[in-house]
Amino acid sequence: MHLKYESQLREPLVTGNKDYHQVTEDICRPIEAKPTKLWYVGFFIAVTLLMFGVYSVYREVTYGIGQWNLNKTIGWGWDITNFVWWVGIGHAGTLISAILLLFRQGWRTGVNRAAEAMTIFAVMCAGQFPIFHMGRVWMAFFVLPYPNTRGPLWTNFNSPLLWDVFAISTYFTVSLLFWYSGLIPDFATVRDRAKTKLRKLLYGVASFGWTGSTKHWQRHESLSLVLAGLSTPLVLSVHTIVSFDFATSVIPGWHTTIFPPYFVAGAVFSGFAMVQTLMLMLRKIFVLEDYITLGHIEAMNKVIVLTGSIVGCAYLTELFMGWYSQNKYEGYTFWYSRANLFSPYGWSYWGMMACNVISPQLFWSRKLRRNLFVTFFMSIIVNIGMWFERFVIIVTSLYRDYLPSSWSPYYSPSIWEMGFYAGTFGLFFTCFFLFAKYFPVIAIAEIKYVLKVSGDNYKAGVEKEEKMPVEEFVHEYAH
Repeated sequence: MHLKYESQLREPLVTGNKDYHQVTEDICRPIEAKPTKLWYVGFFIAVTLLMFGVYSVYREVTYGIGQWNLNKTIGWGWDITNFVWWVGIGHAGTLISAILLLFRQGWRTGVNRAAEAMTIFAVMCAGQFPIFHMGRVWMAFFVLPYPNTRGPLWTNFNSPLLWDVFAISTYFTVSLLFWYSGLIPDFATVRDRAKTKLRKLLYGVASFGWTGSTKHWQRHESLSLVLAGLSTPLVLSVHTIVSFDFATSVIPGWHTTIFPPYFVAGAVFSGFAMVQTLMLMLRKIFVLEDYITLGHIEAMNKVIVLTGSIVGCAYLTELFMGWYSQNKYEGYTFWYSRANLFSPYGWSYWGMMACNVISPQLFWSRKLRRNLFVTFFMSIIVNIGMWFERFVIIVTSLYRDYLPSSWSPYYSPSIWEMGFYAGTFGLFFTCFFLFAKYFPVIAIAEIKYVLKVSGDNYKAGVEKEEKMPVEEFVHEYAH
């Protein structure tokens, strides 16, 4: 008898009366089968978007930053908005992987693999925006602090833009290691099931000679805990440093100490929403309803309503401080440029409030938290709202300067700015389609680890033990 058991009140994390062999079969089936027509259609659309994005970047690099509709006041437009948005998307993966692993949350096992992949692909998309915003992209290596012959030209360590380089590159590296180390046992499983020499060779190289010995598992567990410990502060630090891009300036609407916790909560909020979008599609297309259950979806919706409420509190705090500080520039930014529905960008502020503060409150209802259509719809609404948040922060603080003579005309992106953004979606989904086809989208080894504790057929077996008097339980299992 496995003495570590869960209460019957907790719903199972694996349904369908699965055993170890069925878990392997269900998760390996999409890898071993031929791609479906739906997969080909989705992959073609993603690659088409990617090609449009490549051409948009080509236009910007060849003809200069003037291909974008930036102007003398709005120097950051769609590009930095999209950079912050994609970095936020990448936050939930590491939180699910690292923090929930350290807290021994069993429900992470159904969603952690795809969430980690989402993190890596999102950071790949995010990193492109600051690089191409430089204009002369071939000089991007100037941001790296290395011995050079450029005389006094050196990186500015006081600039949060340089901190971004260090934070995001570290975050990407640790997330990639965490993701890949978790894949190694599953690659070995696919290798051992492979029916062609090429497949066996490729998965054999990817699995680094994994044999499943006790020593291998011991080292794997140790590495997972070390990487979880390294990743946990990164979850908090990366978006904190991104927020410093704004908070260390003196521009009204940016110069505020609330930004670091506000940005971190917003990042987790948008990241979990994107995980929901992807998980709901995966469980339907790959028939994984027994592994990504309503319990998983409800747990993530609870995180969404919590972080959405924190973000809403931050919005109200900003409005209050804009009034309470009696600083006329802060007050103008918050109460006229943003909260005034009839100002040029008032529509974006109230769109943000509706998507990020009002709509997540639906998830206080258990029935709506467990409704798949509502969850999928809300996950998209939340990410639209989080994009609006970044747009509001950047554009409404920049488009009207201290001098009315320098006030910007109405900013709208060019086709190439929109193309660049669409291209990052193409890159993201191209990578995700390839991942879903050739990699196990759910961690086989981790599902098996929780199966005897949280599988529905095993949980049924502990009902008798739960009803035993304490003395009888101790007598039966103490020796």
